Amino acid sequence: MTLRLDLPAPPNLPYAPMAYETLYHEAFNNVLRLYFNRLDNALRGLLAGEGGRYISLPFGAFYDTTDQIAGSTTTAYAITLNSTTLANGVSIVNSSQITFAYEGVYNIQFSLQLANTDNATQDIDVWFRKNGVDIANSNSRFGLAPRKSALDPYHVIASLNYVDSFQAGDYVQLYWCTSNVLAYIEAYTAGTTPTRPAIPSVILTATFVSSVPE
Repeated sequence: MTLRLDLPAPPNLPYAPMAYETLYHEAFNNVLRLYFNRLDNALRGLLAGEGGRYISLPFGAFYDTTDQIAGSTTTAYAITLNSTTLANGVSIVNSSQITFAYEGVYNIQFSLQLANTDNATQDIDVWFRKNGVDIANSNSRFGLAPRKSALDPYHVIASLNYVDSFQAGDYVQLYWCTSNVLAYIEAYTAGTTPTRPAIPSVILTATFVSSVPE
């Protein structure tokens, strides 16, 4: 069920007569009174404690269900997303470009399921690119301990958020590189005993924060 405010239509004011008429002014005032009463009710609903439930802002929630493995330690790779949970004005283009339909300041949050199957400690770097250009000072390095056994990698979640402004049509991407191809971004299927959900390799959300400051 979609919540909507009862927004009043513009008042249909009667045409004024050539000479003063009391009935005309009473009808005129009644039309305006009804309009402003409905407008006042709508504003009270919007500005009340639960008024935010009527506001629709841009957002996007995405995830990926595949392993993402680097082919080289000297190459940067775009982190891909293949599924959309919910979205309004934010979309994924070309598998990795988080694209904004509306200008604004957005908060971008991600979590990556990292794994290391090597016997040594490894590192994975993750950073942001805006419209194809690296964003300065946006990199983070995540250290991964050696694997627990041949059949049991070391696991850790890499998670953080980043706030930036975007124009309509801009896009942002996550990029990553690894110190060893045995350290990668891993997805897991749903589990049993007990039954539990699958683990996406990537979960990412983008939420509108405010208009762009002038």
